[in-house]
Amino acid sequence: MSEIAPYWQNYIDGKFVDGGAGRLIVEDPATGDTVAEQALADAGDVDAAVQAAKRCHESNVLTDMRPVERGRLVRQLGDYLLDNLESIAEVLCLEMGKPYWEACNEVRGAARYFEYYGNQAETLEGRSIPLGRNYFDFTVLEPYGVSAQIIPWNFPLEIASRSLAAGLATGNACVIKTPEIAPLSSGYLAKAVEAVGFSDGAANILSGYGAQAGAALASHPLINQMVFTGSVPTGVSIATAAAQNIVPCVLELGGKSAGIVYGDADLEAVVSSVRKGIFYNAGQICSALSRLIVADSIHDEVVNKISALAKDIVVAPGIEHREAGLNMGAMVSEKQRDRALAMCEDAQRQGAMVATGGHKLNRPGYFLEPTVFTNIEPDMTIAQEEVFGPVLSVMKFSNEAEAIKIANGTQYGLVGGVFTKDLDRATSTARQLRAGQIFINEWFAGGVETPFGGYGKSGYGREKGREALLNYVQTKNIAIAT
Repeated sequence: MSEIAPYWQNYIDGKFVDGGAGRLIVEDPATGDTVAEQALADAGDVDAAVQAAKRCHESNVLTDMRPVERGRLVRQLGDYLLDNLESIAEVLCLEMGKPYWEACNEVRGAARYFEYYGNQAETLEGRSIPLGRNYFDFTVLEPYGVSAQIIPWNFPLEIASRSLAAGLATGNACVIKTPEIAPLSSGYLAKAVEAVGFSDGAANILSGYGAQAGAALASHPLINQMVFTGSVPTGVSIATAAAQNIVPCVLELGGKSAGIVYGDADLEAVVSSVRKGIFYNAGQICSALSRLIVADSIHDEVVNKISALAKDIVVAPGIEHREAGLNMGAMVSEKQRDRALAMCEDAQRQGAMVATGGHKLNRPGYFLEPTVFTNIEPDMTIAQEEVFGPVLSVMKFSNEAEAIKIANGTQYGLVGGVFTKDLDRATSTARQLRAGQIFINEWFAGGVETPFGGYGKSGYGREKGREALLNYVQTKNIAIAT
């Protein structure tokens, strides 16, 4: 294992700097040991970063470039991550608790965003509009200016890369507030920006507490666009602050996503999807497969299969899981683990039955057993609220209408799934599910290329895919009388 720097600074206006709020200790959630210290930004640091981004934008250094040249720089950021994959993955593994091989996947996923959006930079085009003789009318797509981006802790490097790649590819200068729980891996983005030669202020990356640095960024009068991934209450606060300055937001918030399993489903595909959908990253995924709605004719068989899967998962410090396999690491913090555990205990008080799991591990670190609940009623808290942990709720249905009603019966609408060999049934169900992305026969079947975002309280706007780029540009119309 490579040596990790004991102290990590923020990156503002092309320089690595300390933070006005002091330092934060970053812990390894598998042991409680200190990984490193991170500089903490205060409101003054946020202002310096926004001012730097504003100067960069107003210099036109990004927009004067040919888009293909800007795109090449964006792609080079991804190349830097891949060139340093092992070092980044170790840091990510230790600060997040996830298995090392999952951390490697996240680094590759982050690099893919830079590749994809770098390639898209030269494809954004306006259009001409016919107005008749003596007029020439056309549109151009222009960056908003300063893109403010507040990143969650569950995929800190990948989600930061998702928004940074799209922001830079469209010519925006960016200010990223990394999560205070897992801020270190994003330091490699700063190193990448410096290494490939982006202009000072093009990308500013700092860490700070949400109530201080996050609030200062969301309410800053000089930001022009806001991107946030996180909880519904925080999303409401950020959108409210941004609205005071008439700043558009992209909000990717919570989820309580359901997969409907019909009687003819391929059960091996269901089990594989459960493995990826709720036990990957210890279930700390906003689009997790947290509810499984199963035809009553196969309910018991499905529960037996997924319970066997959960029991076979090896739970241990992520750094020990070097190879991809049936393993899981710690949850990110004691607070998050104990919240999930409390929801498990509350579910049992409400009448849910534990098929397997439901306990924390009797060892150092913030571990929770892979958990499967049955005897779940749709109105139970465990079926309505996001656990954000390795906890699956299994429910029965007797007909398609009942299944869809249960699936749509929460305030969320991020993703949904259908498992069946009948394509007509699959597409019919998909049309009726109230969610922004539907997976059929494989959870997480999409990729960087496929748009992602929610209905209802799961947020608005779209990340990923070409649609995401439209969040970072505004349309200008130019009409010429000839």
